[in-house]
Amino acid sequence: MSLILNNKLYNSRLIIGSGKYKDFNETKNALKSSGAEMITVAIKRTNLGQDTNQESLLNFIDSKKYKILPNTAGCFTADDAIRVSLLGKELLGDNLVKLEVLADKDTLLPNEEETLVAAKELVKLGFSIMVYTTDNVALARELEEIGCIAVMPLASPIGTGKGIMNSKNLKKIIYNANVPIIVDAGIGTASDATIAMELGCDGVLLNSAIAMSDNPILMAEAMKYAVISGRKAYEAKRMEISDIAIPSSNKKNSIS
Repeated sequence: MSLILNNKLYNSRLIIGSGKYKDFNETKNALKSSGAEMITVAIKRTNLGQDTNQESLLNFIDSKKYKILPNTAGCFTADDAIRVSLLGKELLGDNLVKLEVLADKDTLLPNEEETLVAAKELVKLGFSIMVYTTDNVALARELEEIGCIAVMPLASPIGTGKGIMNSKNLKKIIYNANVPIIVDAGIGTASDATIAMELGCDGVLLNSAIAMSDNPILMAEAMKYAVISGRKAYEAKRMEISDIAIPSSNKKNSIS
């Protein structure tokens, strides 16, 4: 079954970011290789036409083919995040936004209190919010209850590539959720993305793992299949783990 976000169906459960590539052309090629249908863009850092003197990402990414998801990366207060969300809506003509409110420039961890304040206000303003958050189970539930359409807990801090550091909390968030849970931040390689999907996540959002690899186009393709593989494994349900060895062949089929 495909992923549904804001009443739109996506065949790919992978979302990629647009930062850290050497140029917009590499961004375009990585997006194509990843098979993703959505790409998130930091409004404060990426030109989408707000600066007429610079190249615009929209000259490289076809907004009719790909969903461009504005995000509030680089915001440290609710007020700033709300302002940037409004700018994103003005530039792209859509109410869908990825909300990020960070605690500080060193850890880049979500500011839980400001995130909640911003989410409440943006929902009131009619935005559809995909919200970046910690692996705080109670907060994830509260963000859903106020109307966020997707909750996006981190696997580990942004850009670290450490993979999933707290699978127990992530499982609890997934178990209690009635909206898509999309792992965001900390994915380092394809196996990390597969594990996230095997845990039951509805999708994976990543950027650095592709853009900072030695071969972004090849890594983007690896992530495409990692997410597909993880989802299929989740749906198939893994075998039970046993403390003792079990023969691969049934006794009745063995030759004496």
